[in-house]
Amino acid sequence: MTLDARLVVTRPAFTLDITLDVQPGEVVALLGPNGAGKTTALRALAGLTPMSGGQITLRGRPLHTLAAESRPIGMVFQDYLLFPHLSALDNVAFGPRCQGVSKAEARSAAAALLERVGLADRAAAKPRQLSGGQAQRVALARALAVQPELLLLDEPLAALDAHTRLEVRSQLRRHLADFDGATVLVTHDPLDAMVLADRLIVIENGAIVQQGPPAEVARRPRTDYVARLVGLNLYRGVADETRVKVGEVLLHTSERLDGAAFVAFPPAAVALYRTRPDGSPRNLWQARIDGIERHGDNVRVHLDGPISAFADITPAAVADLDLTPGQQIWASVKATETHAYPA
Repeated sequence: MTLDARLVVTRPAFTLDITLDVQPGEVVALLGPNGAGKTTALRALAGLTPMSGGQITLRGRPLHTLAAESRPIGMVFQDYLLFPHLSALDNVAFGPRCQGVSKAEARSAAAALLERVGLADRAAAKPRQLSGGQAQRVALARALAVQPELLLLDEPLAALDAHTRLEVRSQLRRHLADFDGATVLVTHDPLDAMVLADRLIVIENGAIVQQGPPAEVARRPRTDYVARLVGLNLYRGVADETRVKVGEVLLHTSERLDGAAFVAFPPAAVALYRTRPDGSPRNLWQARIDGIERHGDNVRVHLDGPISAFADITPAAVADLDLTPGQQIWASVKATETHAYPA
């Protein structure tokens, strides 16, 4: 185990209490809503936020007893925090120089890292002369220059525009794959987490509510926050074979379960009808339209009723159904599109 930690940070109205373990070469992403404790956890690992309890062990050695500047950590901040008066090369060389490496050796190592991140031709540029994507890569090279055992990334792509983000995300994944230490990434973007991380840890209100490989978390969300992230309608009910009772609605599913269960289905699986459909589909309920909005190429309809749901339909379907807020509508979803798993 590279990193093994329990992080406890207590404040008047908030307590963070989580455990983290990260294997060598593994990238773990911390996800959660604003105020959940993600950045607090990262800063506690870095020694920038004092802990109220717990411990941090890195490669078998205690880390929590060390000052921030003595920890073998590289960190990329959301705003990168490059030194504006230094060139890209000297920004990257700064860390090794602080470790006592000679100027020539530090600059040589920095040049090699800039080459690795594709910025050898920008070595002399000051931060103000760099694009957002270039500044992010310089910040990553600077973090790696100190040869860290733990790499911490705080929203590393948040400052980039959508086009640059796509390119830099792909590059960052390749660089992280070459790093043999532990990496902890904080992000609010589910796509960043899915692409960059080997494992997700979801934090809400200072506690871990779900963790696992990205595909597993996306397939089986356990909180409303995670369900919204991955684009699913999520409910908790009681299962009896292939039926799950959710409030007043009995949902038929494709799995057999007994006891407490979650039920999930995508908004695109929800069909809407002006009148009760012929044949009475097995999963059918009446709801009121609470809102209508554009959602990518489709339209997302917010349904309020015995169970609330999102339905994604085409603009043409909205016109054909003549949908308006406040209108009563029938909603259904096929049992084959409705998945249940233990709560």
